[in-house]
Amino acid sequence: MGGADGGTSPEADAVAAAAVQGGTDAGLVTLVTVPGLVPPAPVPSRLTAPPMAKLQTMPRAADLLARAKLQGERLVVKEKDGHTRALTVDPVLQASLTKILRDYEVPYGAAVVLEPSTGRVLALAEHSQAQPELRGLPYRAVFPAASIFKIVTGSALLEAGVTPTMEECFHGGKRRLTEKHLEDSERDGACYSLALAMGKSANVIFAKLTQKHLTADVLRRMAARFHFNREIDFVVPTDVSLAAVPEDGFALANTGAGFGDVYMSPLHGALVAAVAANDGRWVDPVLVEPEQGSLLPPEGERVLTSEAAKALTDMLEATVTHGTARGIFRERNFRVDNAVGKTGTLADRNPFRDYSWFVGFAPRDNPRVAVAALIVNDPKWRIRGTWLGREALRLGLERVPAPVELTAPASAAGKH
Repeated sequence: MGGADGGTSPEADAVAAAAVQGGTDAGLVTLVTVPGLVPPAPVPSRLTAPPMAKLQTMPRAADLLARAKLQGERLVVKEKDGHTRALTVDPVLQASLTKILRDYEVPYGAAVVLEPSTGRVLALAEHSQAQPELRGLPYRAVFPAASIFKIVTGSALLEAGVTPTMEECFHGGKRRLTEKHLEDSERDGACYSLALAMGKSANVIFAKLTQKHLTADVLRRMAARFHFNREIDFVVPTDVSLAAVPEDGFALANTGAGFGDVYMSPLHGALVAAVAANDGRWVDPVLVEPEQGSLLPPEGERVLTSEAAKALTDMLEATVTHGTARGIFRERNFRVDNAVGKTGTLADRNPFRDYSWFVGFAPRDNPRVAVAALIVNDPKWRIRGTWLGREALRLGLERVPAPVELTAPASAAGKH
């Protein structure tokens, strides 16, 4: 059986080499092979060995952004051979988000902004008040994915036939789950649709639906399609986001709800959000501007059918309209219209660390930016991930204006 230590059975090893037919219609989504069904390294136990305790700074040689210099309106990196490479990062957006993190003196924080259709990374902001010399937070997968993993679970449920409007009833389980929470009971005093459960991050509903509709194999396959347990193709060395999916029972349900041993980098978080923004396709991130005229829209790797991606977007929209991010996104003068996303929170007890996430994109129907924001706080805090995520979206949209729609002059009407 696979467990929190990342160990695997012979059956799981066989699964890793198996061909996968994904999606509700194999003609729409055919994944010949899906690497990543088995973690490539032991997965730490969040309760006994949280990996953030071993966090180290990135070597300067690998840190392109730290070596970049402002040249005109672009950040460029000079190579040993004298050639320079322009980065995709927007210096104004990068500076604005970094200033927020520094001004609020966050113990650890990162914000990633990218253009979902091309993968161009527009910001990789980071700051640590606790360890000022620390670099590389956007690329480190030492942070529990928490309820961001509900995006993976929700996608698997959609493919298993659970619709966004299908309701499940529950009681309790807001902060932690027990096996009794998974039993249908007369105490189930509230019922949520799957979409509202995503928006409100209802742990019990995701645990119950995982138990009723998913197997470990199905959840592993979906996690692999979202690039957990897989390398991310990026010019800067980026940690593999490890996910241990237990074989069955309460441990599997707990993982489906976001309480498992699953870790994610902020860069990966933005890419997870971008899958829904890209009509169900994964697009690799880009940090170095390509040669002039060579940036064609990438086809990407099919993760979800278009229908499933649209349903997932509907569910993520509930986070902002009726769920855990509603208050933040309704703040006067700071609204972001037509945003969708997912929040996540989890805490280590000893020492105390409060992890808070937001991943999402905007606008909903014509996405221009996708973001991930992470804050790791002490018991006393000033901002959390959802607030930072909204600011990343708001400021990102200011830097990536909507395309101008060209209309024919009135005098040309009717001409051919």
